[in-house]
Amino acid sequence: MSAFLTPSRRQFLALAGAASAAGLLPFGANAAPDTRNTDTVRLTWGFHGLTLIAKERGTFEKALAEKGIKVEWLGPFPNHAPTLQAVTGGSADFGFGGSTTPALAAIIAGSPLVFSQFVLYEPRTTAIIAKDGSGIDKVEDLVGKSVAVNRSGLGEFLLVAALEKNGIDRSKVKFVYLNPPDAAPALASGKVDAWSMWSPGVDIARLEYKAHDIFLEGRDLEFYIDYSSYVTSRKFSQENAQIVRAVAAAYEEEAKWVNANVVEAETIVQKRAGYSDVIRDQFIERRRTYKLIPVTDKTFVADLQKAADWLVARKILPEPITVSDHLAQF
Repeated sequence: MSAFLTPSRRQFLALAGAASAAGLLPFGANAAPDTRNTDTVRLTWGFHGLTLIAKERGTFEKALAEKGIKVEWLGPFPNHAPTLQAVTGGSADFGFGGSTTPALAAIIAGSPLVFSQFVLYEPRTTAIIAKDGSGIDKVEDLVGKSVAVNRSGLGEFLLVAALEKNGIDRSKVKFVYLNPPDAAPALASGKVDAWSMWSPGVDIARLEYKAHDIFLEGRDLEFYIDYSSYVTSRKFSQENAQIVRAVAAAYEEEAKWVNANVVEAETIVQKRAGYSDVIRDQFIERRRTYKLIPVTDKTFVADLQKAADWLVARKILPEPITVSDHLAQF
């Protein structure tokens, strides 16, 4: 074959990228594995989890700097939904590692997001809590009561699962949609009767408001419906596959350090989040660990698809979604 008929690698990648952008190729088909159009990545962060630890330790930034990538941290964000909005709007490149459910809801609503990496953390500590002395001691006691949850997020799905497990129609419980900063004072003041929330918010509320668990995910729920994930935009992942790959690798190394250094990791989070030594010591005792899962893990993606189907069937997600259509290819 002549040189004229054989495109160079650069020409091939350019043609493939143009065809994909034009919709002539399915996303990921012949995707360029080495694309890079910027030297900066903008990462969102909040007062919890792996992303906060990565930001505070500085090793994450050094790992990317060795590849010529500058990190800009944007935040703090109170919860996952605003980070999804930031990525969708183009002011950030990655969400901060939050629930898959609001990410799926955003994608269904039209946000051009793709998953770049998944996270499994143990133990699962999301819980539905109520204040001591409220008369709410089990799920059945929620009938006729109000529960604060985050819409299309972990709090809402856990409440739905708890009601279903106990044979209670969801119409018998009032769902009050509040983001965490508003839900905490609502529980404290009695404006809501219970709160479905994840760590560390649920742990802080349990201690400060003298509350107790009604339903605990790791104890009372036998299956996973919601996972943690990092998301980016489809455009960014196509144009900057090198950076997406580098970010994923850096988070994986951060998780390995956290799993081997639980006391130090929990102390880092406590210092920035500002909660008590009692809460910190509870986390240390639990020995929280993180497992990073690539988007190429077909078994995991199949499990996430089952979770999405479960959420759709219960109208937490408004319509079906094919998870494999929304994975970064890098």
